[in-house]
Amino acid sequence: MILNSEQIQVRDAVRAFAQAELWPHAARWDKAHHFPKEAHRGLAALGAYGICVPDEFGGADLGYLTLALVIEEIAAGDGGTSTVISVTNCPVNAILLRYGTPQQKKNWLTPLARGDMLGAFCLTEPHVGSDASALKTTATKGADGWVINGVKQFITSGKNGDVAIVIAVTDKGAGKKGMSAFVVPTRTPGYNADRLEDKLGQHSSDTAQVTFDNCCIPFDQLIGAEGEGYRIALSALEGGRIGIAAQSIGMARSAFEVAVGYAKDRQSFGTAIINHQAVGFRLADCATQIEAARQLTWHAASLRDAGLPCLKEAAMAKLFASEMAEQVCSAAIQTLGGYGYVSDFPVERIYRDVRVCQIYEG
Repeated sequence: MILNSEQIQVRDAVRAFAQAELWPHAARWDKAHHFPKEAHRGLAALGAYGICVPDEFGGADLGYLTLALVIEEIAAGDGGTSTVISVTNCPVNAILLRYGTPQQKKNWLTPLARGDMLGAFCLTEPHVGSDASALKTTATKGADGWVINGVKQFITSGKNGDVAIVIAVTDKGAGKKGMSAFVVPTRTPGYNADRLEDKLGQHSSDTAQVTFDNCCIPFDQLIGAEGEGYRIALSALEGGRIGIAAQSIGMARSAFEVAVGYAKDRQSFGTAIINHQAVGFRLADCATQIEAARQLTWHAASLRDAGLPCLKEAAMAKLFASEMAEQVCSAAIQTLGGYGYVSDFPVERIYRDVRVCQIYEG
Protein backbone atom coordinates (compact mmCIF):
# COMPACT_ATOMS: atom_id res chain seq x y z
CA MET A 1 0.00 0.00 0.00
CA ILE A 2 1.31 3.43 -0.95
CA LEU A 3 0.87 6.39 1.39
CA ASN A 4 -0.05 9.80 0.05
CA SER A 5 1.98 12.94 0.74
CA GLU A 6 -0.29 14.11 3.56
CA GLN A 7 -0.04 10.78 5.36
CA ILE A 8 3.74 10.79 5.02
CA GLN A 9 3.92 14.35 6.34
CA VAL A 10 1.79 13.50 9.38
CA ARG A 11 3.76 10.31 10.06
CA ASP A 12 7.09 12.11 9.86
CA ALA A 13 5.94 14.93 12.14
CA VAL A 14 4.74 12.52 14.82
CA ARG A 15 7.89 10.40 14.41
CA ALA A 16 10.10 13.44 14.98
CA PHE A 17 8.14 14.37 18.11
CA ALA A 18 8.11 10.82 19.47
CA GLN A 19 11.83 10.32 18.99
CA ALA A 20 12.66 13.68 20.57
CA GLU A 21 10.07 13.89 23.36
CA LEU A 22 9.01 10.32 24.19
CA TRP A 23 11.83 7.87 23.48
CA PRO A 24 14.56 9.63 25.54
CA HIS A 25 12.29 9.73 28.61
CA ALA A 26 10.41 6.43 28.36
CA ALA A 27 12.75 4.49 30.67
CA ARG A 28 12.46 7.13 33.39
CA TRP A 29 8.68 7.25 33.10
CA ASP A 30 8.61 3.46 33.34
CA LYS A 31 10.64 3.36 36.53
CA ALA A 32 8.75 6.23 38.17
CA HIS A 33 5.29 5.13 36.96
CA HIS A 34 5.01 8.69 35.65
CA PHE A 35 2.15 10.03 33.55
CA PRO A 36 3.81 12.47 31.11
CA LYS A 37 1.36 15.38 30.95
CA GLU A 38 3.75 17.63 29.05
CA ALA A 39 4.27 15.02 26.36
CA HIS A 40 0.52 14.65 25.99
CA ARG A 41 0.16 18.40 25.55
CA GLY A 42 2.68 18.21 22.73
CA LEU A 43 0.78 15.35 21.09
CA ALA A 44 -2.45 17.32 21.44
CA ALA A 45 -0.81 20.23 19.60
CA LEU A 46 -0.02 17.80 16.77
CA GLY A 47 -3.68 16.76 16.60
CA ALA A 48 -3.06 13.21 17.81
CA TYR A 49 -6.16 13.11 20.01
CA GLY A 50 -8.67 13.60 17.21
CA ILE A 51 -7.24 11.98 14.11
CA CYS A 52 -10.56 10.65 12.79
CA VAL A 53 -12.80 13.42 14.14
CA PRO A 54 -14.10 16.01 11.61
CA ASP A 55 -12.63 19.48 11.91
CA GLU A 56 -16.02 20.91 12.89
CA PHE A 57 -15.56 19.08 16.20
CA GLY A 58 -11.92 20.05 16.62
CA GLY A 59 -10.38 17.01 14.96
CA ALA A 60 -7.93 16.44 12.13
CA ASP A 61 -10.38 14.46 9.92
CA LEU A 62 -7.63 12.23 8.53
CA GLY A 63 -9.01 8.70 8.79
CA TYR A 64 -7.99 5.38 10.30
CA LEU A 65 -4.99 4.72 8.09
CA THR A 66 -3.46 7.95 9.34
CA LEU A 67 -4.46 6.97 12.88
CA ALA A 68 -2.54 3.71 12.45
CA LEU A 69 0.51 5.67 11.31
CA VAL A 70 0.27 8.03 14.28
CA ILE A 71 -0.21 5.28 16.86
CA GLU A 72 2.73 3.30 15.46
CA GLU A 73 5.03 6.31 15.77
CA ILE A 74 3.89 7.16 19.29
CA ALA A 75 4.28 3.53 20.36
CA ALA A 76 7.78 3.49 18.91
CA GLY A 77 8.53 6.27 21.37
CA ASP A 78 6.62 4.91 24.36
CA GLY A 79 4.05 2.13 24.53
CA GLY A 80 2.03 3.42 27.45
CA THR A 81 1.58 6.83 25.90
CA SER A 82 0.30 5.25 22.70
CA THR A 83 -2.34 3.35 24.67
CA VAL A 84 -3.71 6.55 26.17
CA ILE A 85 -3.92 8.19 22.75
CA SER A 86 -5.41 5.09 21.13
CA VAL A 87 -8.22 4.74 23.70
CA THR A 88 -9.22 8.38 23.38
CA ASN A 89 -9.34 8.15 19.57
CA CYS A 90 -11.17 4.85 19.52
CA PRO A 91 -13.35 3.77 21.26
CA VAL A 92 -14.14 7.06 23.05
CA ASN A 93 -14.16 9.59 20.20
CA ALA A 94 -15.51 7.05 17.72
CA ILE A 95 -18.53 6.30 19.90
CA LEU A 96 -19.34 9.95 20.57
CA LEU A 97 -18.94 10.83 16.90
CA ARG A 98 -21.26 8.07 15.72
CA TYR A 99 -23.86 7.99 18.49
CA GLY A 100 -23.54 11.24 20.42
CA THR A 101 -26.13 14.01 20.36
CA PRO A 102 -25.11 17.46 19.09
CA GLN A 103 -24.84 18.64 22.69
CA GLN A 104 -22.74 15.64 23.72
CA LYS A 105 -20.41 16.28 20.81
CA LYS A 106 -20.07 19.91 21.84
CA ASN A 107 -19.53 19.11 25.51
CA TRP A 108 -17.26 16.10 25.18
CA LEU A 109 -16.13 15.19 21.67
CA THR A 110 -14.69 18.60 20.80
CA PRO A 111 -12.50 18.94 23.92
CA LEU A 112 -11.45 15.30 23.59
CA ALA A 113 -10.44 15.75 19.96
CA ARG A 114 -8.48 18.89 20.82
CA GLY A 115 -6.63 17.12 23.60
CA ASP A 116 -8.17 19.29 26.31
CA MET A 117 -9.69 16.16 27.83
CA LEU A 118 -8.64 12.54 28.14
CA GLY A 119 -11.07 9.68 27.58
CA ALA A 120 -11.63 6.33 29.28
CA PHE A 121 -13.78 3.37 28.23
CA CYS A 122 -15.48 1.43 31.03
CA LEU A 123 -16.63 -1.95 29.75
CA THR A 124 -14.59 -4.72 31.42
CA GLU A 125 -15.58 -5.85 34.93
CA PRO A 126 -13.76 -8.01 37.53
CA HIS A 127 -15.33 -11.21 36.23
CA VAL A 128 -16.47 -10.06 32.79
CA GLY A 129 -14.11 -9.56 29.86
CA SER A 130 -15.00 -10.36 26.26
CA ASP A 131 -18.50 -11.56 27.23
CA ALA A 132 -20.02 -8.10 27.49
CA SER A 133 -23.50 -9.59 27.80
CA ALA A 134 -22.63 -10.74 31.34
CA LEU A 135 -22.11 -7.24 32.77
CA LYS A 136 -23.20 -6.56 36.35
CA THR A 137 -22.90 -2.76 36.52
CA THR A 138 -26.37 -1.21 36.48
CA ALA A 139 -27.88 2.13 35.58
CA THR A 140 -31.33 2.84 36.97
CA LYS A 141 -33.60 5.82 36.51
CA GLY A 142 -33.80 8.11 39.52
CA ALA A 143 -35.69 11.32 40.10
CA ASP A 144 -32.92 13.50 38.68
CA GLY A 145 -31.16 11.19 36.25
CA TRP A 146 -29.43 7.86 35.82
CA VAL A 147 -27.87 6.25 38.89
CA ILE A 148 -24.92 3.96 38.12
CA ASN A 149 -23.64 1.27 40.49
CA GLY A 150 -20.98 -1.35 39.91
CA VAL A 151 -17.28 -2.00 39.40
CA LYS A 152 -15.22 -1.70 36.22
CA GLN A 153 -11.80 -3.33 35.90
CA PHE A 154 -8.58 -2.62 33.94
CA ILE A 155 -9.71 0.83 32.81
CA THR A 156 -7.06 2.74 30.86
CA SER A 157 -6.99 6.37 32.07
CA GLY A 158 -9.53 5.50 34.75
CA LYS A 159 -7.76 7.91 37.09
CA ASN A 160 -6.14 10.44 34.76
CA GLY A 161 -9.06 10.61 32.34
CA ASP A 162 -11.58 13.43 32.35
CA VAL A 163 -14.57 11.66 30.88
CA ALA A 164 -15.55 8.00 30.60
CA ILE A 165 -17.93 6.09 28.39
CA VAL A 166 -19.64 3.53 30.60
CA ILE A 167 -21.58 0.47 29.48
CA ALA A 168 -24.16 -0.58 32.06
CA VAL A 169 -27.26 -2.77 32.36
CA THR A 170 -30.53 -0.84 32.21
CA ASP A 171 -32.87 -3.82 31.80
CA LYS A 172 -31.73 -7.02 33.51
CA GLY A 173 -34.26 -9.17 31.69
CA ALA A 174 -33.39 -8.09 28.17
CA GLY A 175 -29.97 -9.71 27.77
CA LYS A 176 -27.78 -7.98 25.21
CA LYS A 177 -30.57 -5.53 24.46
CA GLY A 178 -30.68 -4.50 28.10
CA MET A 179 -27.39 -2.59 28.09
CA SER A 180 -26.93 1.12 27.50
CA ALA A 181 -24.03 3.52 27.08
CA PHE A 182 -23.41 6.68 29.08
CA VAL A 183 -20.94 9.53 29.12
CA VAL A 184 -19.70 10.19 32.66
CA PRO A 185 -17.30 12.96 33.73
CA THR A 186 -14.80 11.41 36.11
CA ARG A 187 -15.33 14.22 38.64
CA THR A 188 -18.95 13.15 39.10
CA PRO A 189 -19.63 12.21 42.75
CA GLY A 190 -19.74 8.44 43.01
CA TYR A 191 -17.08 7.87 40.34
CA ASN A 192 -14.10 6.47 42.24
CA ALA A 193 -10.80 5.25 40.80
CA ASP A 194 -10.22 3.08 43.85
CA ARG A 195 -7.09 1.25 42.85
CA LEU A 196 -4.32 1.58 40.30
CA GLU A 197 -3.06 -1.75 39.04
CA ASP A 198 0.61 -2.63 39.62
CA LYS A 199 1.31 -3.77 36.08
CA LEU A 200 4.06 -5.62 34.26
CA GLY A 201 4.52 -2.76 31.82
CA GLN A 202 3.08 0.42 30.30
CA HIS A 203 3.77 2.30 33.50
CA SER A 204 3.25 5.69 31.83
CA SER A 205 -0.44 4.84 31.42
CA ASP A 206 -2.68 4.34 34.44
CA THR A 207 -4.92 1.28 34.62
CA ALA A 208 -7.57 1.58 37.31
CA GLN A 209 -10.36 -0.27 39.00
CA VAL A 210 -13.31 2.12 38.94
CA THR A 211 -16.22 1.87 41.35
CA PHE A 212 -19.55 3.55 40.69
CA ASP A 213 -21.31 4.21 44.00
CA ASN A 214 -24.69 5.81 43.35
CA CYS A 215 -23.07 7.85 40.61
CA CYS A 216 -25.86 10.12 39.35
CA ILE A 217 -25.73 11.69 35.90
CA PRO A 218 -28.36 13.68 33.97
CA PHE A 219 -30.73 11.82 31.67
CA ASP A 220 -29.20 13.54 28.65
CA GLN A 221 -25.88 11.74 29.19
CA LEU A 222 -27.31 8.53 27.76
CA ILE A 223 -25.47 7.83 24.48
CA GLY A 224 -27.71 6.63 21.67
CA ALA A 225 -30.95 4.94 22.60
CA GLU A 226 -31.64 2.95 25.73
CA GLY A 227 -30.73 -0.69 25.04
CA GLU A 228 -28.11 0.12 22.38
CA GLY A 229 -25.10 -0.28 24.67
CA TYR A 230 -24.03 -3.69 23.43
CA ARG A 231 -24.12 -2.60 19.80
CA ILE A 232 -22.28 0.61 20.66
CA ALA A 233 -19.55 -1.29 22.50
CA LEU A 234 -19.08 -3.73 19.62
CA SER A 235 -18.94 -0.90 17.10
CA ALA A 236 -15.74 0.34 18.71
CA LEU A 237 -13.88 -2.94 18.32
CA GLU A 238 -12.83 -2.39 14.71
CA GLY A 239 -11.05 0.88 15.35
CA GLY A 240 -9.74 -0.20 18.73
CA ARG A 241 -8.12 -3.32 17.33
CA ILE A 242 -6.54 -1.35 14.50
CA GLY A 243 -5.00 0.88 17.17
CA ILE A 244 -3.63 -2.06 19.14
CA ALA A 245 -2.18 -3.61 16.00
CA ALA A 246 -0.49 -0.32 15.18
CA GLN A 247 1.00 0.10 18.64
CA SER A 248 2.26 -3.48 18.55
CA ILE A 249 4.07 -2.67 15.32
CA GLY A 250 5.58 0.49 16.79
CA MET A 251 6.95 -1.24 19.85
CA ALA A 252 8.25 -4.17 17.82
CA ARG A 253 9.96 -1.75 15.46
CA SER A 254 11.76 0.00 18.29
CA ALA A 255 12.98 -3.27 19.79
CA PHE A 256 14.11 -4.41 16.35
CA GLU A 257 16.02 -1.19 15.69
CA VAL A 258 17.82 -1.48 19.03
CA ALA A 259 18.74 -5.08 18.21
CA VAL A 260 20.06 -4.15 14.76
CA GLY A 261 22.13 -1.32 16.19
CA TYR A 262 23.60 -3.59 18.84
CA ALA A 263 24.30 -6.38 16.34
CA LYS A 264 26.21 -3.98 14.11
CA ASP A 265 28.41 -2.81 17.01
CA ARG A 266 28.95 -6.03 18.96
CA GLN A 267 32.06 -7.87 17.83
CA SER A 268 32.46 -11.63 18.07
CA PHE A 269 34.98 -13.88 16.34
CA GLY A 270 36.46 -10.92 14.54
CA THR A 271 33.29 -9.47 13.04
CA ALA A 272 30.04 -7.76 13.98
CA ILE A 273 27.53 -10.35 15.15
CA ILE A 274 25.02 -9.23 12.52
CA ASN A 275 27.32 -10.91 10.00
CA HIS A 276 26.78 -14.27 11.69
CA GLN A 277 23.88 -16.01 9.99
CA ALA A 278 22.25 -17.06 13.27
CA VAL A 279 21.83 -13.38 14.13
CA GLY A 280 21.35 -11.93 10.66
CA PHE A 281 18.67 -14.41 9.68
CA ARG A 282 16.84 -13.85 12.98
CA LEU A 283 16.74 -10.11 12.36
CA ALA A 284 15.68 -10.59 8.75
CA ASP A 285 12.73 -12.66 9.95
CA CYS A 286 11.83 -9.90 12.41
CA ALA A 287 11.85 -7.25 9.69
CA THR A 288 9.62 -9.40 7.51
CA GLN A 289 7.11 -10.05 10.29
CA ILE A 290 6.92 -6.37 11.21
CA GLU A 291 6.17 -5.39 7.62
CA ALA A 292 3.59 -8.16 7.23
CA ALA A 293 1.77 -6.93 10.35
CA ARG A 294 1.93 -3.36 9.08
CA GLN A 295 0.33 -4.28 5.76
CA LEU A 296 -2.45 -6.23 7.50
CA THR A 297 -3.14 -3.23 9.71
CA TRP A 298 -3.11 -0.75 6.86
CA HIS A 299 -5.51 -2.97 4.92
CA ALA A 300 -8.00 -3.06 7.81
CA ALA A 301 -7.69 0.70 8.31
CA SER A 302 -8.22 1.37 4.60
CA LEU A 303 -11.37 -0.74 4.60
CA ARG A 304 -12.74 1.25 7.52
CA ASP A 305 -11.87 4.52 5.82
CA ALA A 306 -13.79 3.31 2.76
CA GLY A 307 -16.85 2.61 4.89
CA LEU A 308 -16.55 -1.14 4.40
CA PRO A 309 -16.87 -3.82 7.10
CA CYS A 310 -13.50 -4.72 8.60
CA LEU A 311 -14.25 -6.51 11.87
CA LYS A 312 -12.54 -9.67 10.62
CA GLU A 313 -9.58 -7.83 9.12
CA ALA A 314 -9.09 -5.70 12.23
CA ALA A 315 -9.17 -8.81 14.42
CA MET A 316 -6.66 -10.55 12.15
CA ALA A 317 -4.35 -7.54 12.24
CA LYS A 318 -4.57 -7.29 16.02
CA LEU A 319 -3.95 -11.01 16.49
CA PHE A 320 -1.01 -11.20 14.11
CA ALA A 321 0.61 -7.92 15.15
CA SER A 322 0.37 -8.51 18.90
CA GLU A 323 1.82 -12.03 18.68
CA MET A 324 4.47 -10.84 16.23
CA ALA A 325 5.50 -8.04 18.58
CA GLU A 326 6.17 -10.36 21.50
CA GLN A 327 8.22 -12.63 19.24
CA VAL A 328 10.24 -9.72 17.86
CA CYS A 329 10.90 -8.34 21.33
CA SER A 330 12.01 -11.78 22.48
CA ALA A 331 14.32 -12.02 19.47
CA ALA A 332 15.71 -8.57 20.29
CA ILE A 333 16.47 -9.66 23.86
CA GLN A 334 18.16 -12.79 22.54
CA THR A 335 20.27 -10.71 20.16
CA LEU A 336 21.51 -8.53 23.01
CA GLY A 337 22.14 -11.56 25.21
CA GLY A 338 22.60 -10.63 28.86
CA TYR A 339 22.27 -6.94 28.06
CA GLY A 340 18.80 -7.58 26.72
CA TYR A 341 17.73 -8.77 30.14
CA VAL A 342 18.75 -5.66 32.08
CA SER A 343 17.30 -2.17 32.13
CA ASP A 344 20.47 -0.55 30.78
CA PHE A 345 18.99 -1.31 27.36
CA PRO A 346 15.35 -0.62 26.43
CA VAL A 347 14.33 -3.99 24.99
CA GLU A 348 13.28 -5.51 28.32
CA ARG A 349 10.98 -2.53 28.93
CA ILE A 350 9.49 -2.76 25.46
CA TYR A 351 8.94 -6.50 25.96
CA ARG A 352 6.99 -5.76 29.14
CA ASP A 353 5.02 -2.98 27.48
CA VAL A 354 4.00 -5.03 24.46
CA ARG A 355 2.82 -8.16 26.28
CA VAL A 356 -0.60 -6.72 27.09
CA CYS A 357 -1.39 -6.19 23.40
CA GLN A 358 -2.38 -9.86 23.22
CA ILE A 359 -4.83 -9.36 26.08
CA TYR A 360 -6.84 -6.16 25.82
CA GLU A 361 -9.57 -5.55 23.22
CA GLY A 362 -10.12 -9.32 23.02
